[in-house]
Amino acid sequence: MKPVQPARPAIDARTAPLHLIVNPRAGGRRGGPDELTRQLTEALPPGTRRWHVHPPRSPAELPALAARVVARARSDGGVIVAAGGDGTLNTVVQALWEHPIPFGALPRGTFNFFGRQHGLPTDTDAALPHLLAAIEAGDMRPVQLGRIGDRIFLVNASLGLYPELLEEREEMKRRHGRSQWIARLAGLASLMRPRRSWRLHLTRTDLDGQRHREQREASTLFIGNNPLQLREVGLSDAALHQGGLGALTLAPVGRAGMLGLILQGLIGRLGRAQAVQDFAFSRLDIDLPGRRQVRIAIDGERIRLPLPLRVEVAPRPLWLLGARDTADSA
Repeated sequence: MKPVQPARPAIDARTAPLHLIVNPRAGGRRGGPDELTRQLTEALPPGTRRWHVHPPRSPAELPALAARVVARARSDGGVIVAAGGDGTLNTVVQALWEHPIPFGALPRGTFNFFGRQHGLPTDTDAALPHLLAAIEAGDMRPVQLGRIGDRIFLVNASLGLYPELLEEREEMKRRHGRSQWIARLAGLASLMRPRRSWRLHLTRTDLDGQRHREQREASTLFIGNNPLQLREVGLSDAALHQGGLGALTLAPVGRAGMLGLILQGLIGRLGRAQAVQDFAFSRLDIDLPGRRQVRIAIDGERIRLPLPLRVEVAPRPLWLLGARDTADSA
């Protein structure tokens, strides 16, 4: 199914209520529910726009909370805003994307690929005024989403090595903190351990409609929907500007080979590595014969999905408030 671009969501730019879903743990940054409440009280005094801050009681409650807030916004004509990292934004968008509701993001994660790609401020003091100005102006634009199975992704989805790396990274973060350096060191340590490989059965539809069936022995299948992230490691983002998605498979390598891949990724040349095969597609069907489900990483969060899986651009875009063209958008 080709993505469609429905009409812009209709909102009352002056009075639409503001619903903020806040992950207080995201990225170890200041700017949790109490800080946002203070900022909103100053920016929106009584008698102006109504606003509500919705913090989950625990991370596990976030999907149910997002669904409740979406239902409320559909009822009162409100705008939904998520404050957190890419995983938090994903959870909220999962509940919202099929409904004509504008979405705002206050990026507060470790890497913030989604916010950086779309020119959203990551500074706590600048992000909220930027968002409020966009709502007042009705400033929103459609943003492409990826879909794997029944799940949406903003930045990436993967199976194999990357979900395992995330699990070990989270354990290191719990012990030592949530900075980018901790995340990168955890990734390096994880990558140097021996890993199993997968026999992937892939059916790929190219951007020109041609279909290909193949089998690949790989330790990782990575699917990207974020030009900034792809370019940072030296992969092509051309497919994302043509209504498709980009992907790579990583062949099994030993420790020396993995160290070489890490170095090539750090200098932005991963796409030139012999063990890496990258490709563009409009649709990708994935199967692992003998398995009923597989662990997937979606925007930094790990879940299990049933096999086989279909990956494609979602049929509807996300209407993002306050997006700006940046050097990373080119």
